[in-house]
Amino acid sequence: MVRTLCSYCGVGCGLEAVPQANGTYKMRGDRAHPSSLGLVCVKGATILESLGVNRLTQPQWRQKLTDEFQMITWEQALDILVKQLAWVRQKYGGDAICFYGSGQLQTEDYYVAQKLAKGCLGTNNFDTNSRMCMSSAVAAYQASLGSDGPPCCYEDLELTDCAFLIGTNTAACHPIVFNRLRQHHKRNPQVKLIVVDPRCTATAEVADLHLAIAPGTDIDLLHGIGHLLWQSDSIDQAFIHHHTQGFTDYVQVIQHYIPERVAQRCGITIDQLQQAAQWWGESKRVLSLWSMGINQSAEGTAKARSLMDLHLLTGQIGRPGCGPFSLTGQPNAMGGRETGGLAHLLPGYRQIENPQHRGEIEHFWGLPPGSIASKSGRSMWEMITGLEQNQVHCLWIVATNPLVSMPDLTRVQAALRRSPFTVVQDAYAPTETTEYAHLLLPAAQWGEKTGTMTNSERRVTLCPQFLPPPGTARGDWEIFAEVGRRLGFTAQFNFTSAAEVFAEFVQLTQGRGCDYSGLSHERLAQLGPITWPCPLGTDDTEAVNVKRLYLDKKFATPDGKARFAAIASQGLAEPPDGDFPFVLTTGRYYGHWHTQTRTGRIAKIQKMHPEPRLEIHPQDAYKLAITTGDWVRVISRRGQVRVKATVGEQMRLGTVFLPMHWGALWGEQMAANNLTHPQSCPVSRQPELKACAVRIEPEPADGF
Repeated sequence: MVRTLCSYCGVGCGLEAVPQANGTYKMRGDRAHPSSLGLVCVKGATILESLGVNRLTQPQWRQKLTDEFQMITWEQALDILVKQLAWVRQKYGGDAICFYGSGQLQTEDYYVAQKLAKGCLGTNNFDTNSRMCMSSAVAAYQASLGSDGPPCCYEDLELTDCAFLIGTNTAACHPIVFNRLRQHHKRNPQVKLIVVDPRCTATAEVADLHLAIAPGTDIDLLHGIGHLLWQSDSIDQAFIHHHTQGFTDYVQVIQHYIPERVAQRCGITIDQLQQAAQWWGESKRVLSLWSMGINQSAEGTAKARSLMDLHLLTGQIGRPGCGPFSLTGQPNAMGGRETGGLAHLLPGYRQIENPQHRGEIEHFWGLPPGSIASKSGRSMWEMITGLEQNQVHCLWIVATNPLVSMPDLTRVQAALRRSPFTVVQDAYAPTETTEYAHLLLPAAQWGEKTGTMTNSERRVTLCPQFLPPPGTARGDWEIFAEVGRRLGFTAQFNFTSAAEVFAEFVQLTQGRGCDYSGLSHERLAQLGPITWPCPLGTDDTEAVNVKRLYLDKKFATPDGKARFAAIASQGLAEPPDGDFPFVLTTGRYYGHWHTQTRTGRIAKIQKMHPEPRLEIHPQDAYKLAITTGDWVRVISRRGQVRVKATVGEQMRLGTVFLPMHWGALWGEQMAANNLTHPQSCPVSRQPELKACAVRIEPEPADGF
């Protein structure tokens, strides 16, 4: 039996791979894993079923996108790639090379990629789909608390007396977290569950209070609650005085968010607003949970910070059962952040634009001063605009499918058609993205390589290899390392195992906020999953699992005090109007994972969710003469989709919902991101994938 981790969402559930008599494995929940306690959702239970379907097993190459792919050897593939990288770097400089990665990479993969890109190739253009997932949470934690890293743990789900969920359909997207919280809620009638969501999701259905606010009014609601707490003196004056900065400026903002204004803006009643504020103010332990509904916004950082403001206002942080808890969307989005896997980061929560941080990394990597460029790299959308402007000449995409997940897909497709050289390194083919590749590199999937992943509660789990990779597929870090060696950086990539990679990485975290230096593959195998910080020399069993941050109320700012944000609401980047009167919001179904690269190949999940549906309120449907099962066109300023409608009370008036999983491989014009726009948060650079303006037209069943 092999203990490992589910490689889908950021919950990070423990799994056991149990060998069977016929040489296969059966998956079950690992009851010893402290994050999931043996629980598993349908994705984890069926995780093995996608490993043998539509796998990419050998490198493939074509000169032009109009050519057919030809099978080639790894020697040929690496020769093509290395020559192209060297040529682009010499002719155009490092900024012409871009890497686009994924929160599904293991920590070891991430780290070697940072060393190759930012250190050796001199390009900070390494971004990942975490930019579309958690970058607003990263920026908010840094600005409000001084450092990235959720300060809470899953144990708090069973200790809170008021759970405030905003912008998260936890039941569908983080089901094991929701199960733990729901069981606590059912066992303890006094515990309050508040859910903020324009849609009545499976999460909202069991809430004591569902606030179906209008899309884009999250900050209005949060400031409205803050206003009522301040007015009723339900605040922690001592905590504010001793442990925060900026309270006066915050009050200057929230005093304008009177109940009448907030209720009208949000589309809720004053009584609902007052009830939310009362429960927050009366509770001793308020735990807030959020995800994409907050982060994927042109004011995503401001939304997350405004939620943290409420915790600072009431001293609801640094104690068991309370605090602001960001739920990461992907299995190793946390590990990616800690290794520097965004375009503005370096390993160990260092910043690229900090000269001391660059110098520390250059020295450790044995590179000359100035090897790491001084400017933050391109975000994922800036890579697209770079292709449009002929500034990007090599794009290397790893373990992700941006031709479904990025906004404004028509524009992304056009940009990828202009790319002089695109590499797609993935476990599967075809995907929507492989259609735009020149070179395909087969990667080992989860279970076929050894590495670590870090979940939403900062818990690091070792995931050992227990299956052989198909064909000639290789681990991602091994591919990056071989390219580095062939570029002449032999000393920098002299790794023989994932354990050696991890051992090097953890040294760069020593003394940093995300201190991994007391961890190793050997220790994780011996003790099981461990939370960081875990400094070198930490031997006590309890000490190696620091569950919560800021217990001493000292934050990671220069003066040790947290910062109030005091930011006014701006609303949607693209509000509805006469031509596009509806707000479209997007999200996930329970069974599917992102762009269906894996779950779309599992029969049980396909039967559970066979097609995307547009959810629409009955009154809106009546005006448009739409009934459940009718085909409709959903049209934005950028594109359109054609799907069937589901009419139901789960939607608020004027708002419609589409799942984001379907791309071109699954049917014509089903991709929700044909509709969405790339306008993004100015701080986090995370696009507003959660809302855009659309119109809806009934469509005959025989198509356009």
